[in-house]
Parts: sequence; structure tokens; C-alpha cells
Amino acid sequence: MFKRLKDIETRYEDLEGLLSNPDVVSKPSVYQKYAKEHSDFQDLVEAYREYEKTNARIEEDQTLLRGNDDELKEIVKEELPQLKEKLELLENKLKLLLLPKDPNDDKNVFLEIRAGTGGDEAGLFVGDLFRMYAQFAEMRRWKVDVISSNPAGGMGGFKEIIALIEGKGAYSVLKYESGVHRVQRVPVTESQGRIHTSAVTVAILPEAEEVEVNIDPNDLRIDVYRSTGHGGQSVNTTDSAVRITHLPTSLVVTCQDEKSQHKNKAKALKVLRARLMDAMVQKQSDEISKSRKTQVGSGDRSERIRTYNFPQGRVTDHRIGLTLYNLESLLDGNIQPIIEALATHFQSKALQESIS
Repeated sequence: MFKRLKDIETRYEDLEGLLSNPDVVSKPSVYQKYAKEHSDFQDLVEAYREYEKTNARIEEDQTLLRGNDDELKEIVKEELPQLKEKLELLENKLKLLLLPKDPNDDKNVFLEIRAGTGGDEAGLFVGDLFRMYAQFAEMRRWKVDVISSNPAGGMGGFKEIIALIEGKGAYSVLKYESGVHRVQRVPVTESQGRIHTSAVTVAILPEAEEVEVNIDPNDLRIDVYRSTGHGGQSVNTTDSAVRITHLPTSLVVTCQDEKSQHKNKAKALKVLRARLMDAMVQKQSDEISKSRKTQVGSGDRSERIRTYNFPQGRVTDHRIGLTLYNLESLLDGNIQPIIEALATHFQSKALQESIS
């Protein structure tokens, strides 16, 4: 491990030299490539240098313990346990940083939320979850662009809503949100005060580049129609809504939120590209190992991952056994505690698997 770390540090130093080289600076594409590689190594190199510095301090203290200065020995005896604890924490951090990085971690994401069982109540919760993620994104200064939305009934809910979230590391932060989110509460239409259970499905898909997923135009059937809004009223008077069917897979994507047919088509193609890449990744994962543990809880959209219990003000993430009693705050976008707990859990799991 430490030979690899030394090699990475050497490469990092070489990159620093390249980034100040006028020949490299004059070529934007080459400069960006080296700058990204340098940035990817930065946290790892800084942690490695801190590890080396701490290790050197421990060796110095152990040398002082063998000396004749009793006063210094007492100081060293107090300092050594703290340094050894710090060294152990840094070693664990280095192991985590050396884990293979998900190539999608830096990408923007498509957030897809769909109503499941529960009728109007499930539709209302789709809206609640979308607001939660949108407010979380706003706190991180990410951009949220609604791609398409399908209203449900007249109560303000949605059968489905799809949005593009643009921000540095969006996929790395949100990727564990995929799955079935269950809500337990008394619906506004319930006269007897009974608690109902509804379900909503969340999918987090990394945005795919055109070079990653090449779509043959001959594989597409594109239909245009008039956009409709709440209550069936026309949003505009032109046939600007777009429905794209990918014939080989039967995947269907619709987009009508823009007034321009061209913009709706471009957005729909982005969603289709993301879904096709997601399908390819899932297939590859299944082929590698059908029992791959890291897939559980991270990408299975059929798995119940979280319950929001309104009467108790409780949110429970079933994958890690985490229960929080601040439901209102979480629905206001303050989901960082859950995000961090999930990341720690799955990183630790990946580390254990790499060791074994």
C-alpha cells in the first residue's frame, strides 16, 4: 500500500510541474486533463504526507524515550498515545481513499420520483420528497431543472416528476437514495383519522455523455403532441410535447415542460441516455456477481430503504438501522446526517470487502 502511495505522490509532484509548464498551459484540453488528475490525487497525497509526518514524530518520540532526559520522557509518554491514535485514523483514511472510485461520482444526476401504492397520498408524497431534494440541492448551491412532471389528481401531487440536478459530486452524494421510500401518515382525505401507508420510488441516475451512450436515430420513434397541465388545460397552443420511444428496449421518455419542441426533445434524449447507461451498468453488475453485496441498498429500486412516520416524527433508514426524530427538518432539506451515515456505512463495507 505504501509503495503505491509513494508512487502516487511522485506522480502528483510531476503533475504540479506539468501544470506550470507553458507548453501545457497553452493547450486547454491537455491542461484540463492534468488538472483533473492532480485534483483527484490531492486529498490522498495530503493524507499520506500527514501520515508520514505523524509517523516521523512517533519515531522521534521513541528515540527520546531511550534517552536520559526524564522531563522529556514524561512529555513524550503523554504525546505518544495521541500520535499513535492519529496514525491509525490516517491509515484507515488512506485505505478508504485508495478504494476504486466510482467513475460516476463527479457527475450530475437525474432524480426520478414516482408514486407507488397509496393513490393520491403517494402522489402528494412525491411532491414532498421532490421539495426535500430540491431544498437540499439549494443548500449546496446546485442547480435543479425540472425535465418533466405528471400531476396526480387535483390535490397538488405528482404521478411522476423528473429533474436534472447539476452540481459537483451530485451523484456521489445522492446515489444511495435510490429505492422505495415509505410514508405513514393520516391523509388529508381521511375522515376517521386512520394512518395510511403509501410508497414512492426514487431513482438516482448519473447523467450520461453522448460518447458514453451512442443512440442510433433509427432506433427512436419520436411523437409530438400538445402539452397539458393541471386539469387538462393546455399549457400552450403548439404541439411542443415530445415522447421518445427507444425501440430496442421499449424505454419511453416524455418531456413537455418547455414551450420549445426542440428543448423538450433535447431534455428527453438526456433522460433516455441516462436510463440506457443505468441499464447497462445494472446488467454488467449482475453478470459480474448476482450476489454482489454492495448493490444491496445502493441501486435496487425495488427495495424498501426508508420509512417516514409522521405521527411519531420519525425517519428510519432500514439499511443501516438509523432512526432520527426530526422528520420536519429532514423534509425541509436537512438530510445531510443521513447522507453522511450512508456514505460511511457503504465505504466501510467496501473497505472490509477489499481487505477480505
